[in-house]
Parts: sequence; C-alpha cells; structure tokens
Amino acid sequence: MKRIYISGPMTGLPGLNFSAFHMAARQLRALGYEVVNPAEKQSEAEDLSWEEYLKQDLQQMLTCDTLALLPGWQSSKGAHLELHVAHRVGMNIVDVAAIHREELEGVPA
Repeated sequence: MKRIYISGPMTGLPGLNFSAFHMAARQLRALGYEVVNPAEKQSEAEDLSWEEYLKQDLQQMLTCDTLALLPGWQSSKGAHLELHVAHRVGMNIVDVAAIHREELEGVPA
C-alpha cells in the first residue's frame, strides 16, 4: 500500500463531507502514505456535473494501488462504482479505520 485513494459519501452531506475526507488524508499522510483525496480535487475543479466529477475521480483512483473506504461509503453511488472498478482492476481495498488500527498496533507503547 503506497498510493491510496479515499472513497466515501459526498452527495447530500453537509459540505459534501469534505471534512471527513480531509481528516482521513491528514491521518494517512502522517502515517507515510501518498494520498489522493477527491475532496481536494473537487475543490480545485470548476462546477461540473456529478458524472464529470466521477470520471475525473476514477482517472485519479486508477493511479493508486489501494482504495480506502470512509465510513458511510455504502450509501454512496460513486463509492460503489469506485469499489467495483477497484475490484475489477485488482486494487487493494481497505477500510480507512483499519489502516489506522494496523499502523497503531505496530507502534510500541
């Protein structure tokens, strides 16, 4: 797991759930991972349709070797599609919280 793409719910959530994406990105970067955060990419983009955003997100996701799912991903059409594509192309798929637990369990107290 070197380059991680964060996937999770955005549509219909306050602030498009960017705070959860940004928090996960900070935590993963602090653990040494290279992170692709679609919330950062959408902040830079012009006003695009959902489909256009998703096309951009999928292109970014395919530059990664791991898909990290945020809590609530099950309620997101986009996250479901990202998960399906990730499975099809052989990416590692993990829960964001599991990465934190695994890393923390390896750290001596």
